[in-house]
Amino acid sequence: MMLAQSIRRAISQLTPPMCRPLSARIVDKVNIEVQPAQSGAEAGTGAGAAALTFPGVWLRDNCRCPACYHSSSQSRQLDWNHFDPGVHPLALHVDAAKEQLYVRWSDAHESSYELDWLRRHSFDGQSQSAYLNDFYRPRTSHWAGAQFEQIAQRFSYDQVMAEDEALQHWLQALAVYGVVLLNGAPLDEGVVRRLAERVGFIRRTTYGEEFIVQAKPGAKNYAYLSLPLPLHTDLPYYEYKPSVNLLHCVVQTQSRGGSNLLVDAYHIADRLRQEQPEHFERLSRTPVDWNDIGSEDGREFHNIWRAPVICLDAAGDYTRINHSVPQRDSHFNVPLAQVLPWYESYARFVQMARADAHSFKTQPGDVLTFNNLRLLHGRTGYDDTADNSRYIVGAYLDWDIIYSRLRVLKQRLNKASGTAAA
Repeated sequence: MMLAQSIRRAISQLTPPMCRPLSARIVDKVNIEVQPAQSGAEAGTGAGAAALTFPGVWLRDNCRCPACYHSSSQSRQLDWNHFDPGVHPLALHVDAAKEQLYVRWSDAHESSYELDWLRRHSFDGQSQSAYLNDFYRPRTSHWAGAQFEQIAQRFSYDQVMAEDEALQHWLQALAVYGVVLLNGAPLDEGVVRRLAERVGFIRRTTYGEEFIVQAKPGAKNYAYLSLPLPLHTDLPYYEYKPSVNLLHCVVQTQSRGGSNLLVDAYHIADRLRQEQPEHFERLSRTPVDWNDIGSEDGREFHNIWRAPVICLDAAGDYTRINHSVPQRDSHFNVPLAQVLPWYESYARFVQMARADAHSFKTQPGDVLTFNNLRLLHGRTGYDDTADNSRYIVGAYLDWDIIYSRLRVLKQRLNKASGTAAA
């Protein structure tokens, strides 16, 4: 008897557990649960992929058949004029070999879905979080001025221009931290255009496509003086203000001044929200008139946009910071009782930002790239003479173009490495 038990035990240890095949079932009449296959080894340990649950109406809306989906444009062409939101699954079938789910719907339509596609569009919280915080838009990491040297990554200009992996690393770091330095750029005025076109295309503004930052007699813009330039965001008077600055240092002043100042305004806003919520509330709710009046290349302009200093979306996340003392309009269209409290809150914001500013000096060949919706930037004053000048060439990029390029790079490089993409 003992010998027979020992033999059975040995056989059971040598025989792998039964595999669990791909399966699917209708849940609560309207949802579909897909259970990926489980290998024998996984069955033995209790591991394996968790079930995936999908709303039926969403699956019907995302039918991939030629009548519902235009494959070459990757666009839905389902007739929503006659779409029934009450549609529900009637019958399911799975092809385990092809890893395919087939659904017959209450509107008499039939659909099929690949398991890989279902995994990539899972409603699982962890999958959605990974998609939203990386592929959609990388999650930002806010920093204090004292952390600048730890967070400010540096890349070779030549590598960024030549290698897709270096380009992806630059754009990813720019999205997360809001600032990146590129080194070793040639000392010609075409650098920022070539860099912008490596990503997409330049954002044109009132001041053209490329612009020159240098001391100019009779300057019509405050930045074109050699005086100290207070912390600010560029063009707060634009409803769709340029997203990212590209500043190429061609000539740097040899005087003690001319240093860049940078502040992560999202970090300052974080502190206000936590430490002085009354100031945060005023600065995120009170609309301010930002303006710019002048002319450039013979064209007159009068730009105005009304928005708070701290702009938030419906979830309370930051969308942009507006700040420029010189370009704040004298019109202040708020109730009289709100004026003094707002000034107190704004003064606190400015003081905190200036105290946290990191100072450094770019050198010829450096390209300073930073998020103009998030970072405040400025410059210390400097002595400008014929023998001691400062010459910076600038341009702008928009986040829509950057995010698009970053997603394409991630998909391409993930495909080359065999990693699953969104």
